[in-house]
Amino acid sequence: MATDRATGPAPPQRRWQTRADRPRPDPARRRARRARALRPWLLLAPALTVLAVLLLWPLLRVVLLSFQDYGLRQIYTGETHYTGLDNYATLLSDSALWTTVLPNTVVFAAVCVALTVITGTLVALLLQRLGRTWRIICSTVVMTAWAMPAVTGTYVWIWIFDPLNGIVSGGLDALGLIEPRETNWFTDRWSFYAIATLNVVHHGFPFVAITVFAGLLTIPRELPEAALMDGANAWQRFWKITVPAIRPVFAVVTILSTIWDFKVFAQIYLMPGGSGSNPAIFNLGVWSYHQSFVKNQYGMGSAIAVLLTALLLAVTVVYIRALFKERDDL
Repeated sequence: MATDRATGPAPPQRRWQTRADRPRPDPARRRARRARALRPWLLLAPALTVLAVLLLWPLLRVVLLSFQDYGLRQIYTGETHYTGLDNYATLLSDSALWTTVLPNTVVFAAVCVALTVITGTLVALLLQRLGRTWRIICSTVVMTAWAMPAVTGTYVWIWIFDPLNGIVSGGLDALGLIEPRETNWFTDRWSFYAIATLNVVHHGFPFVAITVFAGLLTIPRELPEAALMDGANAWQRFWKITVPAIRPVFAVVTILSTIWDFKVFAQIYLMPGGSGSNPAIFNLGVWSYHQSFVKNQYGMGSAIAVLLTALLLAVTVVYIRALFKERDDL
């Protein structure tokens, strides 16, 4: 090997490979890799096909209807009358959207999501502290609310707040605080949505409670015990240890609660005045139904449904991006 007195041994010459010099991959291995990559999609193909038929096509149909003037005549004749963005222009220029329907939808959903997650988390923390027997009893009682259909639960809350024979009106009348014949909880916008909030939170918190409780079981006991020995109080242990440890669980329950509460329909529609006699309590879901099946303006109803879907997707994307950004900053 040639040497240089100043620099020492000369480095070995590097041989540069061209594309033609590189060894070609074995066709059998390449086919095997493709088969392994394709196998999960083949297993998911039946479920994806069902979802496409049951979800994607109806969604596409609603979007197409939102660009049409579609009513009873079009149902009978089968003809289509595309009007472009006229339905959306009419919708966005309607003052009822900005003063009544949209605030009802957004504020109601935000309050319900917050109360549902908070109540469910508190119940999960309670279940964590209970013994085995009482934990089973409380979990069974909590899941009863989850198992109750939304229609049944709504009629129970209607009975509770019945102006004449309800428990609330009767109790307040016995205390001399109200006059039942002059007090109707369902005519006022705020009291109407207060009852609807109780209904939605009562029906939704068991899912959050059981899911968060399952997440709490994954936290090692050494972490809160070490924090307790360091002098951390209950709130500090919860905020500094519990929340970061099960942050993905809180993300799941928050996103699902947001989706469910934005598209609440039965809890509003079945209450007195919710089917159309009181437009002041419309949300986007009920308004879409009213435009479609009461006024037979299916194009306008579809446009409202598309607006609700877009709003829901926007809220979900913003929350997920904020969650990932917070995780990257940690």
